[in-house]
Amino acid sequence: MEYDIALLPGDGIGNEVVEATIPVLDAASEKFGFEFQTTWYDWGSQRYLQKGEMLPDTAYDQLAEHDAILHGAMGHPDVPDHISSTEGHISIRREFDHYINLRPAILFDSSLTPLKGVETADVNIVWYRENTEGEYIDVGGRLNRGGSTEIALQSSIYTKEGIRRIAKSAFRDAKTRSKKVTNVTKSNALSHGPVFWDEVVEEVSEEFPDVRLENMYVDAANMHLVQRPEDFDVVLSSNLFGDILTDLTAAIVGGLGMTPSANLNPNNDYPGMFEPVHGSAPDIAGDGIANPLATVLSSGLMFDDFGQSSAAAAIREGVEAQVSDETAPKTPDLGGSAKTRDVVDDLVTRF
Repeated sequence: MEYDIALLPGDGIGNEVVEATIPVLDAASEKFGFEFQTTWYDWGSQRYLQKGEMLPDTAYDQLAEHDAILHGAMGHPDVPDHISSTEGHISIRREFDHYINLRPAILFDSSLTPLKGVETADVNIVWYRENTEGEYIDVGGRLNRGGSTEIALQSSIYTKEGIRRIAKSAFRDAKTRSKKVTNVTKSNALSHGPVFWDEVVEEVSEEFPDVRLENMYVDAANMHLVQRPEDFDVVLSSNLFGDILTDLTAAIVGGLGMTPSANLNPNNDYPGMFEPVHGSAPDIAGDGIANPLATVLSSGLMFDDFGQSSAAAAIREGVEAQVSDETAPKTPDLGGSAKTRDVVDDLVTRF
């Protein structure tokens, strides 16, 4: 079996962590008996600064020809963030209808968490963040710019089908795990979209009688994730709430350098996009000290999507063994002084 992977490193450390992940893909494919080929796409903020566009007109057609997209990060100090994101990776999610944003938060070693008394087995959370609707749909506008009566309107959009499909994905996964879904909402204060969200999630829950539904307001979830992270397993959220709270769970498991993600639509033939949760980190770009593990773990999610579960498990086991080894190289964000390449070189020896 051979897989065709689009490499979309983007900006800043995105280039470094994507390049660093290639030896891990090589090691996994060699051990588990499959092959892959890659195509490098040099798109992102530098292209925007030169040509006024993050992606070429043919980008979606080119990416659609691949089995998967491994993405680094987009963002540059000279490009407004709302342009680099909405015209970059968010536009790919929309074009390919990647309605599932899967964000696991796994504590591989208790030394990584800032929480007192939390052990490795206490944190294994998988987030199902709705990825194409809600607050990031980019509906709104501004009137009377610069005037004393200037106003801005930002609207959220929820559809029944959009809520149903992400909720069903979360409930299906929960059936294989702890049989519990925590629905993060704010329907006590936002009386239209979130109330509708909760109603549809409740309808979906009736199709899964063996899975318990827990509803939790986003502010309470923010508190309880810190106080008792062991009570969370499968978490379902709208776009904005999931974006914010997954950074919190990233901090719990060691930081953004430890948190992967997958953008998926299992109902069509578009390739999934796999990327670290972290950004382009221009402050350390070029220093060779970026933590590659979030991207490496994202490649594990890619292998899961390919059906190469043994390779995916080996990646996670390798990362767990490395971060638990006090003598292993670690990048500065994990308290070490190693370079990106040192971490990868050590990791491939663990296959």
